[in-house]
Amino acid sequence: MSNISVKDIKAPVAKEMQEFEVHFKESMKSTVPLLDKITHYIVKRKGKQMRPLFVFLSAKLFDNINPSTYRAASLIELLHTATLVHDDVVDESYKRRGFFSINALWKNKIAVLVGDYLLSRGLLLSVEHEEFDLLKIVSTSVKLMSEGELLQIEKARKLDIEEDVYFDIITKKTATLIASCCATGAKSAKQSDEIVEKLRLFGEKVGISFQIKDDLFDYGSGENLGKPTGIDIKEKKMTLPLIYALRKAEKSKRRKIINIVKQNNNNEKKIKQVIDFVIDSGGLEYATKKMLAYRDEALAILSEFENSEAKESLKNLVLYTTERTK
Repeated sequence: MSNISVKDIKAPVAKEMQEFEVHFKESMKSTVPLLDKITHYIVKRKGKQMRPLFVFLSAKLFDNINPSTYRAASLIELLHTATLVHDDVVDESYKRRGFFSINALWKNKIAVLVGDYLLSRGLLLSVEHEEFDLLKIVSTSVKLMSEGELLQIEKARKLDIEEDVYFDIITKKTATLIASCCATGAKSAKQSDEIVEKLRLFGEKVGISFQIKDDLFDYGSGENLGKPTGIDIKEKKMTLPLIYALRKAEKSKRRKIINIVKQNNNNEKKIKQVIDFVIDSGGLEYATKKMLAYRDEALAILSEFENSEAKESLKNLVLYTTERTK
């Protein structure tokens, strides 16, 4: 699997993904020059476009990519981009994927307004074309994402996260959006509610395994990992490897580690102590096992569908999300 590239995975929908870029640019157009300049910058710094890819492959699974599919992908990207712009303001983050964030270049007030604009464009795109089913799926997703973020902030104060709360947070924060991509893709392809729900569940399981993979990067030491080692600890985020290690630890050790995360989370030496503690406690093996279990559940759902190029690409996309190195 490791030699399969994103380009290979995109192959069955490469033409549609190219066309989608035009649709997405159009959906952000504005008569206000400043806004146009900022949305142009957003388009320019886009990443691998995994989310639209999930939408198109989910529709292609039923061999029915149509105008509704393009709207579904645009809606997801507009609302997702809006949440990212707002997230950067909330997190006081000045870089995203190596580019300056909107708030770094244009300050918070403009960033919040741009986020609001993108949100409204998504809502209007759905309403103008009477895509109420798609709007319902994606709006539910945005609601859950906000709840997940707030739940995480609330728990970061006390650091009292149990495993079930952790899964609740990541299901809402991360998995719900990938679930929406797959559900809207199926819905745009005129599938029944039962099939749409099946694809939604598939996406949710992929999203959970994707997030656990992200958690594992925090403890890695490879040069090409996606974020600096220990960043979650610095941000007082309780991730699965740490939750497991704390659950296994004696009371005094647990208190000591929690205290480091609370009080010394900017001390590199202390952070290394936490990382070593998690590794020695088998936290990485435990999290990896959980990640692979969710991956396998996703693949089991996918196996129920007829064989096709799109199905093969979705399978490879699932494997890619759990085997990526950044």
